[in-house]
Amino acid sequence: MRTHRLCSLLFLAVSAAACSRNIPSLVPDLGSPPPLRLEFLPPGDSALTELVKSSVRRSGAPGVQEAEMATLTRFTPDQGGWLLTQRVTRARYSLDGAPVETLVDDVLTRFPLRVRLAGDGTYIQVVEPGAALTALKEVTPSDLDATSLERFFAPDVLDARTRDEWEVRYGNLYGQALEPGRHTYVVGTVPLGGREVTYLLERTFTGTLLTEYGEAVVLTLRCLEEPVERLPPEVRQALWLVGYPELTPGVQCEGEQLLGKGRFLPVRRGLTLRAMLDGETWTWATQSALESLQAPEEER
Repeated sequence: MRTHRLCSLLFLAVSAAACSRNIPSLVPDLGSPPPLRLEFLPPGDSALTELVKSSVRRSGAPGVQEAEMATLTRFTPDQGGWLLTQRVTRARYSLDGAPVETLVDDVLTRFPLRVRLAGDGTYIQVVEPGAALTALKEVTPSDLDATSLERFFAPDVLDARTRDEWEVRYGNLYGQALEPGRHTYVVGTVPLGGREVTYLLERTFTGTLLTEYGEAVVLTLRCLEEPVERLPPEVRQALWLVGYPELTPGVQCEGEQLLGKGRFLPVRRGLTLRAMLDGETWTWATQSALESLQAPEEER
């Protein structure tokens, strides 16, 4: 009886002490999750099939120009990095929904685009950039002046355009620590209204999303109309990398991009850009989506 009473008194004393002062929790405090770090790990055992669409329209003018192409992309190890080989399997151009035959579509489906990348995904160069001009000569009738297309597919122009597209999509993302709200910046260009529209794109990491291809990183996209007076270091770096170009005033854009978290997978991307040029609003929209992952035997 005495032992029971002593135990009861001890229980009451411990209870009172617990109420009178803070007792450390037995559940460990894990703190904030560590930053997400994307690594450039292409699926070397599979080919990526993507569908890419784009459109251009001008305010106050009839007609919507639309382009669509399907691509098959493979990555193979090369010189300590990667060799990207992309084939356009289908290409078409239309005006107000009516198909229009162009030499560009024929050229795109005739040559593979090969790009050398560093191990971390950094763009290096196009391999055999003259292959596009060779394909153009094969499809151009002898009585047709293809001077403008020759400039479009010129080796240096092709390399610069490919670099710009790669950097806008993936530059400064891999090997970086990403936390919710973290911004990365890149400068892009798009031909509109007979000129090059140059814009500053801000990509904001907002979290992850489960997709049919696994967990993906979600980035919201927007254009900064003009840099703030005190430029953040990340903005200065993005401008410095391309020689501090003059940004086209009045450019606005918004969009979203999803990238595979565990390996390089361009799950989905959409961007709509508007630019005021000579009093008219030009709208350019582009969308791309991963349609399938194919093993070599499935390709055959």
